[in-house]
Amino acid sequence: MKKQNLFALAAIAGMGLSACSQNPQAIPEADALVSTPVVRPPYAQQAVRVPKSQQLGYQRPIPHAYPKPNMNYHNPPNSYGIPSIPPHMVSNNQMPRLSRVELRAIGDQIFNNEGGGNLNNLVHWNDGEDFASMGIGHFTWYPAGRRQSFGNTFPGLLDYMAQNGVQLPGWLQQARVQGAPWSTREELMAQKNSPQVQQLQNLLYNTRELQAQYIVDRTRTAMPKLVKASHQQSIVAHNLNAVANTPGGWYALIDYVNFKGEGLGNGGYRGQNWGLRQVLEEMRPTAQGQQALHEFADAAMRVLQRRVQNSDPSRNEARWLRGWQNRVDTYRNPIV
Repeated sequence: MKKQNLFALAAIAGMGLSACSQNPQAIPEADALVSTPVVRPPYAQQAVRVPKSQQLGYQRPIPHAYPKPNMNYHNPPNSYGIPSIPPHMVSNNQMPRLSRVELRAIGDQIFNNEGGGNLNNLVHWNDGEDFASMGIGHFTWYPAGRRQSFGNTFPGLLDYMAQNGVQLPGWLQQARVQGAPWSTREELMAQKNSPQVQQLQNLLYNTRELQAQYIVDRTRTAMPKLVKASHQQSIVAHNLNAVANTPGGWYALIDYVNFKGEGLGNGGYRGQNWGLRQVLEEMRPTAQGQQALHEFADAAMRVLQRRVQNSDPSRNEARWLRGWQNRVDTYRNPIV
């Protein structure tokens, strides 16, 4: 492994997790919506546009809450993902950011993976689940008093929005603390055309890029934990660097964390988890490059198939495998 990559991992391992990192077992089954994802070019706005009748008066332009940091150094040519991190950035808890082209492409693809790029799926509740699914990443949102089996990630996104200058309507600020205002899927679906749901849907459409940055930040803050938590630290560090330093690798890492979590806890079925950490442990060691993306995708499917084998047969999780395979196959080629 190159010295600069070892240095980079050592540097990020010293950073603490931000408040944006949610329960590592956040594993919503929103992936059941996936059929055959289509990779979109970075600036293609192919999702359904918000009708003028839904453009609400309270909205204002979303501030650029994540400007490109001022950096006095340059990454090596053809470097991706985890560059060497200067000491002053380590002390300030900062890391280099993705370009806006990459961020938009990743956000568009995650939106397509989770909700087909459909505006109506930004406020959703999947059949058979006990939580609502919000935004481009289908962040989980439980009603008040509901047991949070898979984490509760949407309130964290709302905090992130507020911290970055997004004005939330009063009812949403209250619901952020109390829980989702619908107790069942049927209740939400019956209110899909209500002013409240339309307002939330519009807000989530207009903050897609900020949601993408939230997902990116969650992945970045998880990386040092992935290495430190593993009993195979050298393997995880090597594979993490191989994927992250390959064009397209950041999308694979970011989407999988949003898809199945970090895999940091002791949960899972029969003591076996299925998050990013488990995929990196499952990968065969590989050098950076196209093969690293294929190895990552292959390992992800082995981990997901193991999850299905370990699951309660009554859940019939095998029905999701085809959608999962379609999603994981988007990791094999760069989307930018």
